[in-house]
Amino acid sequence: MKKLLNIAFVYTLLALASGVFFREFTKFNNFTENTDLALLHVHLLVLGTFLYLILALFSLNTNLLELKKFSLFQKIYNPSLILMITMILLKGIIEVSGIEMSKGLTAALSGISGISHIILTIAFFFLFKCLKEIELQKS
Repeated sequence: MKKLLNIAFVYTLLALASGVFFREFTKFNNFTENTDLALLHVHLLVLGTFLYLILALFSLNTNLLELKKFSLFQKIYNPSLILMITMILLKGIIEVSGIEMSKGLTAALSGISGISHIILTIAFFFLFKCLKEIELQKS
């Protein structure tokens, strides 16, 4: 459980830092329009902090941490979430900086972001397999 709480704490720090970065970077660049940078804070809090806090609580009364599929979930989930956050950050910085993106760069960023979402979905599949396995063990 301690590991899950530590991961939640790291995501909390990243979420707070991303909120400050969003506010200060847009202010520094006199940017008042919508930007993808605004998504960072919420994505990190919900998909990082809240998910891992819920999993930590869930692990108190189950053998979640002992399941092989849970280890696989974490090995897939965390890198894919970091990749997704990195793509949001890059796109947001490019937007706020006013850098003109070519169609190729736009497609590349969208493609990598899409891949991170697909990998995240695969990770959730393994998490749900774990939850199903726990349910079967209890019945």
